[in-house]
Amino acid sequence: MRPFPFLAALCLLCAFAARPELVHATALDRLDQFMSGTRSAQGAFEQRIYERSGKLVQASSGTLAFLRPGKFRWSYVKPYPQLIVGDGERVWIYDEDLKQVTVRKLDLALGATPAALLAGDNAAMKAFVLQDEGTRDGLEWLVATPHDKDSTFERIRMGFSADGLARMDLIDNFGQRTELVFTTLERNPRLAPGLFSFVPPAGADVIGDR
Repeated sequence: MRPFPFLAALCLLCAFAARPELVHATALDRLDQFMSGTRSAQGAFEQRIYERSGKLVQASSGTLAFLRPGKFRWSYVKPYPQLIVGDGERVWIYDEDLKQVTVRKLDLALGATPAALLAGDNAAMKAFVLQDEGTRDGLEWLVATPHDKDSTFERIRMGFSADGLARMDLIDNFGQRTELVFTTLERNPRLAPGLFSFVPPAGADVIGDR
C-alpha cells in the first residue's frame, strides 16, 4: 500500500468565500484567522492510516509546502518515496519505486479533496459544508463535508491549536481513516519558485493528461 490513495494524499486549506453562521464558531474562527494570514507554508508531517476496525495498517512521514492558490509539494520519505507536486496547472504524482509519473489537470485533480482545503482558492471552499465540532484533545475542531456525494471522502476534520493547523483526520467512504499530524508548520516562508515545478525523470513512464 502506498502512503495515500491518489491525490487525496495531500493535506490541504484555503481562505473561504463564505461560512455558515454558527453560535459557537471557535474552530471556524481559527481557520479564518489562519488562512487569512497564510499565503504559504512549509513543514513536516506524520501520517497513519487505520482500517474501519481501528487497526493501524500504515505509518509514514515526509515534508510539505504550499503556495496558494494551487501550488504545493508533498514529499513522502518513509516508508516509500513518493512526490506529489501541484504547479498551478497540473498535479504530478511520481512513484520512485515504480518509475511512474501520473499527471492530471489541477481542477480535475483537486475537487473535494484535502488538497483543495490547503492549496485551493476561495471557490474551492464552496465544495464543502463547514461545521464547528468544539474542543477535544486540546484542539479546536471543525469538520468539512463535501457537497458531492461521489467524493472520495465522507468528511475531513481539522484540529487547530493556538499556533494554527495541527492535525487533519480524513475518513473515506469505506470507513478508512487517515490521520495527519503536523510536527512543524512554518507560515509564510520565502519559497523558491522551482519548488513547485516538476520535470519527469528520464526513463519514467508518464500517464495522464500532459
